[in-house]
Amino acid sequence: MEETALISIQNLVKHFDISGGWLDQIKFANGKFERQKTIVHAVNSVSFDIRQGETVSVVGESGCGKSTLARTVMRLYPPDGGQVLYRGQRIDNLSSSDMKAYRTRMQMVFQDPYASLNPRMSVRQILEEPIWFLRGDLSKDGIQELVAEIMLQVGVDPDWRDRYPHEFSGGQRQRISIARALAVDPEFIVADEPIAALDVSIQAQILNLMMDLQQKRGLTYMFISHDLSVVKHISKRVAVMYLGTLCELAKTSTVFESPRHPYTQALLSAIPRLGQRGFRYEKLKGDVPTPIKLPSGCVFHGRCRYADARCVNEIPKLQPVDERTMAACHAVEEGRI
Repeated sequence: MEETALISIQNLVKHFDISGGWLDQIKFANGKFERQKTIVHAVNSVSFDIRQGETVSVVGESGCGKSTLARTVMRLYPPDGGQVLYRGQRIDNLSSSDMKAYRTRMQMVFQDPYASLNPRMSVRQILEEPIWFLRGDLSKDGIQELVAEIMLQVGVDPDWRDRYPHEFSGGQRQRISIARALAVDPEFIVADEPIAALDVSIQAQILNLMMDLQQKRGLTYMFISHDLSVVKHISKRVAVMYLGTLCELAKTSTVFESPRHPYTQALLSAIPRLGQRGFRYEKLKGDVPTPIKLPSGCVFHGRCRYADARCVNEIPKLQPVDERTMAACHAVEEGRI
């Protein structure tokens, strides 16, 4: 682990038991009734660091575990294995009361601003609530001044503080969500697809706002997205996930110019390109496996044209390919790609 790492994620695991009741778990197999649990393997031994002041984007297709990873890092979900360290201090095993001290340092912006804002609370109440709960050093007048200041920073008129979420547009609601995250003066923000529910013109405004706030406040972002054009614009490094597994981790320019993992290559080839000749789309074979029953070996081997017997039987480890890229791929390790 590097000394400059703000967040260190080490072999993080998160599974969900969807077996249902005891009777739902009874299955007939091999000529007899057995009790079988149904487990969703959402995040499987994911490891990477996030350095202070940078933006690391986590990308991948729907259902790959991006949002689960983000919520587990934030301790909204308890992990089933591995560790999360904040400035070298382990936080994944803290109680709710002990975790409270870190809530002023770590905040989250959710995908749907309308769902994440209480419709029965005014903007003033939404922004004051985390300050009252987590920052007991401010007076009532000080809190009101802070709310007005934060609203100005995110581009919302402080005179609208007594309005309710339904009185704002989608972009304005997302600005309010960002303001709520900033209310306790954090240094690390997890943004879970914060612009996915917005119009394209509004997306650019929110992205520029986040980048401006990062520069002014020295923020560190973990940015979750499936939009690769957005990722290219905002990120310093990119982590590519497939079926709960981290496939590739590299600088943004490296990922887009010379991706190494076959899944990353296929993912990038799916970006529409107008008027570009000589472009080849990497069509994947097979069907997307289920996270309930993971494939043996490399989780991508059933769809990869480079897969061999080793890929079927042995799980690849994320390891350096060069000074800018890490990949979990036997074919890359053996020089077959």
